Amino acid sequence: MNLAFPSRDFDDAVAAVCHGTASDEQARALNDLLRRDPAARDEYILRVELHARLASEPDLYASGQGRMASQENILPLVTPPPPAGRRKRAWLIALAACVTFLAVGWRLLQVLDSGKRKGTRSQAVAMLGRVVDAEWSPGSTPPSPGAALEPGSLRLKSGLAQIVFYSGARIVIEGPAELHLISAGEVSCPAGRLTADVPPQAHGFQVNTPQMKVTDLGTAFGLDVKPRRTELHVFKGIVEFQPPAGPAKQELREGAGAVAENSLPPKLISADPSAFASLFKLRLRSSAAEVLQHEQWRAASRRLDDDPSLLLHFDFEQLDPADWLLPNTSSRQKSVPDGTIVGCQWVEGRWPDKRALEFRGVSDRVRVSVPGSFDAITLAAWVRVQGLDRQFNSLFMCDGFAPGTMHWLIRNDGVLGLTAIGSGPGNFQILASPPVLSLDQFGTWLHLAVVVDGKTKRVVEYVNGTLVSEKALKVAPPYRIGAAELGNWNASGFPGNDPSLIRNFSGAMDELCLFSRALEQTEVRALYSVGKPQPEAVALERNETHGKPTE
Repeated sequence: MNLAFPSRDFDDAVAAVCHGTASDEQARALNDLLRRDPAARDEYILRVELHARLASEPDLYASGQGRMASQENILPLVTPPPPAGRRKRAWLIALAACVTFLAVGWRLLQVLDSGKRKGTRSQAVAMLGRVVDAEWSPGSTPPSPGAALEPGSLRLKSGLAQIVFYSGARIVIEGPAELHLISAGEVSCPAGRLTADVPPQAHGFQVNTPQMKVTDLGTAFGLDVKPRRTELHVFKGIVEFQPPAGPAKQELREGAGAVAENSLPPKLISADPSAFASLFKLRLRSSAAEVLQHEQWRAASRRLDDDPSLLLHFDFEQLDPADWLLPNTSSRQKSVPDGTIVGCQWVEGRWPDKRALEFRGVSDRVRVSVPGSFDAITLAAWVRVQGLDRQFNSLFMCDGFAPGTMHWLIRNDGVLGLTAIGSGPGNFQILASPPVLSLDQFGTWLHLAVVVDGKTKRVVEYVNGTLVSEKALKVAPPYRIGAAELGNWNASGFPGNDPSLIRNFSGAMDELCLFSRALEQTEVRALYSVGKPQPEAVALERNETHGKPTE
């Protein structure tokens, strides 16, 4: 007998092991499969663990009305002593299970350890700060504000972008520009305009161009770099510059400048701050863009609230921070009540004048109640992860394990996870994305979404509007929410000493949507685009003044 995974034969074999009724043929085939298939081992260990918990806690599958499931559906705690031949088979199965537990446990430790090593080995030297009308060159993924930047090239076609180095230095570039990040204290600029503000802590910060090497001595300066010409303007303090073939370094003080053209000796000029006026206005223009983006999101939110499939919409635009009710702004609010805040703290959200709810302690949560049953659901949330402190970090989780309920969470290795609970003992499915959240993304606003579609039998996960995982769904509808929590979990029926019960989220949330249908990828992308803290990049064909920001 040969077992494949996934298959009905595999399901039957695992069920037989749990009930102590596996035949010799099933035991041998299952052992062979578990030795060669890591995915099968993962699924086996999860089913055996759930079986053990269900056997010890029959309340885990209490009905949605609160009545205990009928006793014939509860897995037996004790089975009659098997005959001698069966005892031998049971011993072999138990031995195989122990070996599997050890193998899977070792594998999980390796996975978690490798995930931690991956996070701590970040090579980032800077982060992307504010941007204004930024359009990045094709062929690379545009970085988001707040994103960590590793050594490499940044190519800005138009607009403004601020790079904040871990040394403390700040550079603003204006497109078209190219910047190569070398370290936290050194960059190379083959072309483009930039201003640099270098505090004492970043003394010695260096910018290389084809015509000169500029070293900061505690200053603010500007560079205009063309293919065969570089202009240096010192706005404050002192800089040191040296042509590539120059015999000696030269110092320039505030108000002075230099021009190096081709291989000619550099010429001294006066600094011209007005030539960099558009770069100095980054903060003002960025703040204006944020205000506009916030207003556009508010208008889109009001339209979204009229969607009849929107069961729950928390926009976190709280007028009274002392109020412990979180308003459901959806037009369905009469059937789905407001949320109840337990603990939590109000903090700044995606925009300076927007609120978000921060989850810090093990008690922090928002209680919700959503009646009804559905053939599909979509959950979408804007979150700022501060840390993945727990093995499972809750986003939105239904209480306990009632049939049809869902658990949406982030694992401590950066994996987005969804558990779908079916009807009947052992009927559940754990769906996990690849690791998609890294250490460098902590502290930045992320849009997460999951679509559970009972019609097409699939679960799709999104990060910032991009599809990151699509898995086949085996648990059939209807799906239910009932009593649930944001940022935490009410582990109804679980033994109190299980460390996996502590699943509180460490971070902030400033919008959550729950739909009673499966959103298309374009719709998820639209939710992300309209809710981005910074607006989408301006397309080149829309701006005839490409590379020349207007004043």
